[in-house]
Amino acid sequence: MKTALVTGGTKGIGKAIALAFLKRGYEVVLNYRSDERTALATQDEFNMLGYCPVLLRADVSDEAQVKGMFREFFSIYNRLDVLVNNAGISLVKVIQDTTSADWNRIFDVNAKSQFLCCREVANKMIFQGGGSIINVSSIWGEVGASCEVAYSASKGAVIAFTKALAKELAPSNVRVNCVSPGVIDTAMNAKLSGEEMEELISTVPMNRIGSPDDVGEACAWLSESPYITGEVLSVGGGFGK
Repeated sequence: MKTALVTGGTKGIGKAIALAFLKRGYEVVLNYRSDERTALATQDEFNMLGYCPVLLRADVSDEAQVKGMFREFFSIYNRLDVLVNNAGISLVKVIQDTTSADWNRIFDVNAKSQFLCCREVANKMIFQGGGSIINVSSIWGEVGASCEVAYSASKGAVIAFTKALAKELAPSNVRVNCVSPGVIDTAMNAKLSGEEMEELISTVPMNRIGSPDDVGEACAWLSESPYITGEVLSVGGGFGK
């Protein structure tokens, strides 16, 4: 049985990614940081669909907690086929109002967490003969966004990290790819007014915003594509291109 671990996997895009792997017969572990109520509700929802995901609580920006999470994971399963580094936060501020604490926090959650998780599983994937790592970036990591300098920079770092790690691990049959969502219908975009959302939609060539399922299916496809590594797959209906 194949296994997958999805960080930030109990809501939004992470939840949809988890479901895409569950539908394909994977044993799936859902990581969450602190919202136990939502985590349990997601687990119950998946149980009602006939799936049995495991919950693991950890702040993936914290080195000790990441180590503990993977110790627990490998006490349950003897291999990890797919790691999806999805956990992330946003920040909308002009640069003059962005504090050093803001900058450090967004890089800790969006970029450092991916480094910590990848470092923790690299040897395991090498010794088991291969694996797939998928890092979630953003269209803003590709093209940048006004008033989201820190967020854009952190997501751009994810892209560079992915490309470098893909080259490092490719000889060991460990593939590392990146998905880059555009405007997706999640709580992260719920703060936008109706007018702002309409304006955004008007810039998307496919004339709609994406769904979390669109990202989930892209992750599942990438994970099962044996000769693709070091790529950035944009999931945005042509937005930003």
